[in-house]
Amino acid sequence: MIYFSQGSADTEISKNELKTALFSTLATLGPKKKVLILPPDFTRFHSQAGKITELAWEYYQDTITDILPALGTHVPMTSGEIKKMFGSVPQKLFRVHDWRNDIVTLGEVPSDFIKGISENKINYSWPAQVNRLLVKGNYDLILSIGQVVPHEVIGMANFNKNIFIGTGGCESINKSHFLGAVYGMERIMGRADTPVRQVLNYASDHFAQKLPIVYIQTVIASNSKGELSIKGLFIGNSKKCFEEASELSLQVNFKMMEKPLKKIVVYLNPEEFKSTWLGNKSIYRTRMAMADQGELIVLAPGLKEFGEDKEIDRLIRKYGYTGTDNILRLVNKNDDLKNNLSAAAHLIHGSSENRFKIRYCPGHLGKREIESVNFDYAELGPMLKKYNPDKLKNGYNKLPNGEEFFFISNPALGLWAHKDRFQ
Repeated sequence: MIYFSQGSADTEISKNELKTALFSTLATLGPKKKVLILPPDFTRFHSQAGKITELAWEYYQDTITDILPALGTHVPMTSGEIKKMFGSVPQKLFRVHDWRNDIVTLGEVPSDFIKGISENKINYSWPAQVNRLLVKGNYDLILSIGQVVPHEVIGMANFNKNIFIGTGGCESINKSHFLGAVYGMERIMGRADTPVRQVLNYASDHFAQKLPIVYIQTVIASNSKGELSIKGLFIGNSKKCFEEASELSLQVNFKMMEKPLKKIVVYLNPEEFKSTWLGNKSIYRTRMAMADQGELIVLAPGLKEFGEDKEIDRLIRKYGYTGTDNILRLVNKNDDLKNNLSAAAHLIHGSSENRFKIRYCPGHLGKREIESVNFDYAELGPMLKKYNPDKLKNGYNKLPNGEEFFFISNPALGLWAHKDRFQ
């Protein structure tokens, strides 16, 4: 069922309109005794999920007993991040998802199904795992809140990804990420119907029908003034609700380039991007726009590590971003990578496949570390002086010396591609 659906490329939903729409929908759902909220973490700050969670708290008050950020493999939120994102919501309500331990398995998606949708590339079953709170918390409402936007693993973020990946377990996250990487990121990005999504939909239809989940999904994009605004709000418990949000996201978040781009400069906000695990969105979201032998420059003042998870960080340092064929060969030969397939998938996604140069300019990692994982390096200070993000506009720029490049201030908010690479 769809409870609320509004949005277009020209729409801007104000704070008051957001509150009215949310409160009206919650009233339609009827009185509740115990509510769980599943928002994204700070890496999705711009989703407006923090504001929506705050409004839900204003409506339900003590009926909300738990708030579980859908961390997936990300590090827990700090007190400061919770305050900045969720405002007046009491911090005592927030729980931390432990993706390695604190999970239950609802059922298994059979290997035959996965083999079929992966074109015989994958032959394993997939456990539908969620945080135990969802099953054992006795909630009569679970509000899953987040932003629909192009995503490298599943095609379009949110909907049941928030459940099965955001609160998922080690095996489910590993296997789903690897499925997407092996199938091919260029075949997935920007699509609502992908092999990974089909696996999650199977799990929703077969194992999660008794969970009282309602999805609150936003679509965010810049307005005519360059300010981020809510272009769409979609609330419901059906796949149709997600599909409507995905259609709008493609209209406002996807940029089809007339020609391949020789040079792209991406800025990573230091509050949001502290690892290549997250910062490589600069690669995922631009890979289909990059020209062969081009250069991607990543300005990353907050970069201090490769993986947020210690074991994944170790694997990235050990194997590096060396391309699909080599990573698949390494998976077959090395148990540590075979047992951490999400790390293997990340290494595939983060490679240019030797088509173009990736030059990282980190705030806290050295030249030797950057080059050890197969990236090029440049010192941050001079590059920030040359490509000052405060003086650049999103899109095409030209320096006084005649150098031309394409600038992206936040890669998490969109997808850029050339038509020859987006079929």
